[in-house]
Amino acid sequence: MISESTISNTKSLKKNGSSLQKRETFAAWSFCALPLFFLLLFLLTPFIIAFVISFTDQRLISNPNLPTQFIALRNFLRLFSSPSFHQALLNTFVFAVVVVPLQTFLALLLAVLVNQKLRFINLFRTIYFSPVVTTMVVVSIIWYFLYNPGEGLINQMISFISFGKLGPYNWLNDTALALPSIMILSVWQGVGFQMVIYLAGLQGIPGELYEAGRVDGANTWQQFWQITVPQLRNTTIFVIISTTILAFKLFTQVWVMTKGGPQGATKTIIVLLYEEGFKMLRVGYASAIGVLFFLIVLAVSLIQRIYLKEERAVI
Repeated sequence: MISESTISNTKSLKKNGSSLQKRETFAAWSFCALPLFFLLLFLLTPFIIAFVISFTDQRLISNPNLPTQFIALRNFLRLFSSPSFHQALLNTFVFAVVVVPLQTFLALLLAVLVNQKLRFINLFRTIYFSPVVTTMVVVSIIWYFLYNPGEGLINQMISFISFGKLGPYNWLNDTALALPSIMILSVWQGVGFQMVIYLAGLQGIPGELYEAGRVDGANTWQQFWQITVPQLRNTTIFVIISTTILAFKLFTQVWVMTKGGPQGATKTIIVLLYEEGFKMLRVGYASAIGVLFFLIVLAVSLIQRIYLKEERAVI
């Protein structure tokens, strides 16, 4: 027989546990309340406003003689038939397709190198990471002078190595070279950030796995592919998705160095959005670009996440 005191203690424990759970839930929501408020205020609310404005002919400077009108899907239809948007979309995708895998590979390579126990290794980590903490405007201006077709250091180095047979190249004014030039700059500036992420992942891999691999006779290359790469799979998913989002947001270096030229060869979706919204004053049309850009980035990110998760499950 269960005594009444035991039943009473059980009920008291359940009541205390329920009360504790409620207090923990309240504390959790209390900590989340302020971040959620700012998230709604500065991210969700502007998107909703942009979504509404995208169905109007709203201008940046209002005109009493031309009141804002609801024009339904006219902005989106115009957008889909715009050659300028098609070129900007193509440039953005080409940039992402080239930069994301290249930057991811170089970040992993650098992380493996700076993870070695060598002298002055912290100095090398600082050198590789320093471009990340440098303002992109400053970096773009420096590289603008490096790409100078006359006195630029890059052309002088190419001329010196080739004994004057190659160059000079007009990097930023050639339609075939302008976008690749910005790709090189972007990879150089951003690879340090992904390197740090990979470095954290490498330092989280148990050393026993490598010891077991060496006991089984695996060489360094086999350990890298059979141990390091599989253990960094979650890190790689994060790096690829975050790098893709940053690649689609390409703006600063393009605007500082080429302003979308020459002949639209470096114009991206964000550059087009800026031109339409702040130079041409067509806020409604620019909002349509922004909404469509958000949907494209969201779709690409979800596809990447699903594909990489499925690949992980198969492996």
